[in-house]
Formats: sequence, C-alpha cells, structure tokens
Amino acid sequence: MKSASDHPRSALDALGWQAFFAEQLDAEELSLAPMRVATVHRARMTAASPDGPVRLNLPPRTNTSDYAVGDWILVEPETGLLVRRLERKTLLRRRTEGGREPQLIAANVDTLFIVTSCNDDLNPARIERYLALANEAGTTPVVVLTKADQVADVAPYRDQVTGLQRGLAVVSLDATSAMAAEVLAPWCGVGQTVALVGSSGVGKSSLLNTITEKDPDEAQLTGSIREDDAKGRHTTTSRSLHAIAGGAQVIDTPGIRTLHISDMSLGLDVLFAEIAELAPHCRFRDCTHAHEPGCAVQAALADGSIDPARVDRWRKLAEESRANTPVQSGPRGNRITKPAGKRR
Repeated sequence: MKSASDHPRSALDALGWQAFFAEQLDAEELSLAPMRVATVHRARMTAASPDGPVRLNLPPRTNTSDYAVGDWILVEPETGLLVRRLERKTLLRRRTEGGREPQLIAANVDTLFIVTSCNDDLNPARIERYLALANEAGTTPVVVLTKADQVADVAPYRDQVTGLQRGLAVVSLDATSAMAAEVLAPWCGVGQTVALVGSSGVGKSSLLNTITEKDPDEAQLTGSIREDDAKGRHTTTSRSLHAIAGGAQVIDTPGIRTLHISDMSLGLDVLFAEIAELAPHCRFRDCTHAHEPGCAVQAALADGSIDPARVDRWRKLAEESRANTPVQSGPRGNRITKPAGKRR
C-alpha cells in the first residue's frame, strides 16, 4: 500500500481527489495513504484506494456512523489503520423519524442524480424534497427519468419536473441501455462523483449496473415494479462507492421511503427562488408571507405573478423544516440543544 507521495496524481484523481483535500494534509501526513470510504457498516468499513479495495482497521471506540460513503480519509499504509477523516466538500444527510442525529447519506458528491420513472411513481412533491437536500449540501441536482422506453411520450413526465427549480437539468433514458451512459456523460467525467437517490424500483440498480459496466456476477440485484401501484421493492440495502466506466465515481443508496425536511433553509431558498427573492421586500423581516401587511409575496399572489401552488408547497416544507430542526437555547457558553419539535 502506497502513501500520498508515492501515488501518481492521476491515480488519486480517478477516485475524486481534488486540491481541496490535498491542501488539508500536514507535512508529516504525506507518509499516509489517502483513501475513499467505499462502504460503512456497524462495526467495519472498507475503502477504495489506487491499489484496490481495502478493509480498514478501526481505532478503538470508532463510531462508524460518523463516516459517510465518499469520505476521504488518511490511512497508515502498512497496517491499514484509519488515522483521520478529511474535511468534506459536500455532505448529503437527512433526519430520520425519532433519530437524534442526522443520518449521513454520502460525502463529497458533485452531482446528485434524482432518479424517478415515467409512471405513477413520479411525484413532484417528493422530488422537491430531494432538490432541497441537494441544494442544502451544495450538490448539483439532475432529475433522471427512467423507463422512458416504456411510454409513448416522455414530454408529460418531463413537464411535471422541469419547472420545479430554476436551471434544473432533466434527462430521460432507458436505465438498461448502453445509451444511458452517454446521456449522463456530462456529469460523469474523470474525477467527478455522482450519487443516485430515489424510491425503490425506479431503476437505480439497473442504472448503476449500466454505467459501471459490471459483469453479471458483480451486478447489483434489480427488482420489479408492482403493476397495481407502480411501487418498487428494495434491492439496494446499503450505500456503496463504485467506479463508472467513464472515469467518475458513483455512490448508490437504498430507496428512501420518507425524506424529512430539517435544517434546510438555504436548500428551500434555492428551490423556491422566486419566493426567496421577494422576502427582503416584505415590511417585516420575519414575515411568514401569510397575513402580514406589506408582504411582497402576498402582493405577488394578488397580481398573479407567482404561482399559489408554489407558495403552498414552500410554506409546508418551510414549516416542516423549522419543526424538525433542533434549536439551541440558554446563556452564551452554556447553551443546550433542544430536540426538534413543534414551535409555539
């Protein structure tokens, strides 16, 4: 196993290594080996290195839930001992119902492919939640419409999502076709990292198998869609890092049944940019855009320059985010974090 100074730059670049990470190394750490977390389990972790996969030796009392697939770490070359994690460039995380800490989804992701299918599974409200997640993390979202080969016209499905966010890229494809890699190529160059999210059964595993060109014995299992409700069955059960044939890295994730909005004010401002841009013109800084006098959003609703349905959806997600976000209270220097809950 080689150290940071032993590997040619291109070998690390292929795993997504960037100047952002290299600048974090101290001089005495140049003898350590940079690796990328490939899988995270309760008591073990594996990493991807230029020399191949590595099963990491974890220091005592290591909490694997503090690590995400896609993290860059420094490892002792001879022993495989994890030394430390480098600062993340981006982090996708979500709050689970009843969970005290956010669940880490993936780290250092450049592009988030939000995968949905051209059938009854397509749910614009759910896609908005994924968009808020990507925006908050600073990751570029792209909506990927799968099963395009199974419908006569993709346009009605594309129209449902194109206007959800300014500048949103939307592509359609057959996840099992070799052409899928060409459609996604603009975001899958050497050194780039993408992640796949979406409900079960929309074609994430099929798409992963296609863009990574996996042999049949290495391919992810794929599941069918129930014809009566277009709902899928879980086939991916954990997050994992894979190399894409075109040179990028891809992180696959299990199907997410429920995505709670929490601590995503910036993500919602990007998603509902037309509302965020009007807010500074309201008379009151803490305007709820519901009933206050001098509200710029209410004025825009009155003159028809803003979509009432967009405001309704913004309000629902903003209220959910506030309710689910823990708050700090108490005197400075002795603050305590109160759990998320309804505000009064």
